[in-house]
Amino acid sequence: MNIDIRIENLPPSAKLVFKILEKGGLLTQKDITRESYLPPRTVRYALDRLKKKDILEERFYFKDARQSLYGIKNFQDAKEGDLHV
Repeated sequence: MNIDIRIENLPPSAKLVFKILEKGGLLTQKDITRESYLPPRTVRYALDRLKKKDILEERFYFKDARQSLYGIKNFQDAKEGDLHV
């Protein structure tokens, strides 16, 4: 299924988070909050909606086990050095 069709009916906050992840690669929730200027609760909601649409991947963040890294599925170019922390 085309990614545009999957995000078409999502709320604006989820679309913004999608665009930030599309541009920024793998980011923590804190990074997404900082980039989007959205409240943390709204970012959590947007991430949850993207996960339910099977658009988002969540990875373990080795630098801080309390956080996760989020990215768009099939984002092939992400490297450890690309992280915005």
